[in-house]
This record gives sequence, C-alpha cells and structure tokens, in this order.
Amino acid sequence: MSHVNEMLKAYPGSFDADPELLAGAIEALIECAGICTQCADACVAEQDIKMMVKCIRLDLDCADICSSTSRVLSRQTAYDATVTRAVLEACVRVCKACGDECEPHGHHMAHCKICAESCRRCEKACRALLGSLS
Repeated sequence: MSHVNEMLKAYPGSFDADPELLAGAIEALIECAGICTQCADACVAEQDIKMMVKCIRLDLDCADICSSTSRVLSRQTAYDATVTRAVLEACVRVCKACGDECEPHGHHMAHCKICAESCRRCEKACRALLGSLS
C-alpha cells in the first residue's frame, strides 16, 4: 500500500471521490510534477536549446499545475467540488499539451519520451477522477 493510500485511510472523515481513484491521481500528479521538472532541466542541457523553448515552458507549467493539483486533492476537509473540478480540468489540459509537445522529441531524447509517458498517465488518472466526481 502506498503512503498516499495510508494517509487517505487514516483520514477521519469521508470522501466525495473514490479513494482508489483519488490516491491514483495524487500519486500520478506527484510523479508527473517531478518528471516534468527533470525533463525541463534535461532540455536546458540539450545542444539546441532554442528548439526546446516550448517544451521547457510546458514542462515547467505542467510541473507547477500538477504539484498544485496534488496538494488541492490531498486536502479533503471542507471539500469544494467546484475547485476540485477546475484544477483537475486544468491539469488534464496541461498534461495533454506537455505530452503532445514532448512525444515527438521522445524519438531522439529519452527524457522527453519518459516525460510524455508520465504526462499521459497523469492525464488519464485526472480524467478518471474527474469522471467519478458527482
């Protein structure tokens, strides 16, 4: 069992979301934030950095939004579905954009391949959670 699952099970209240989907989304968000940060850093080290400017920007935007979303989802007390939906929708969009940008670079840059895969997993987890919210 992951630490995220352990924390959710230790929460004294109830959730307005499926705990498994919630834990999966939080874990995917945390991973994606880290991977996108690492990808941006690796892009800076590439020889033709001008070619990577859009990728770097999307990596950093995605990392920030994923990180913020993971923190919002981790707080269940006085839950506000409107806020949760908004951050999840933003996350889905930025993960898709970042994945779309990194994917073509992934054919010749392993860090972009890994980042695109992480963005796709995160987008999928956020969509699943979003679809389960009432």
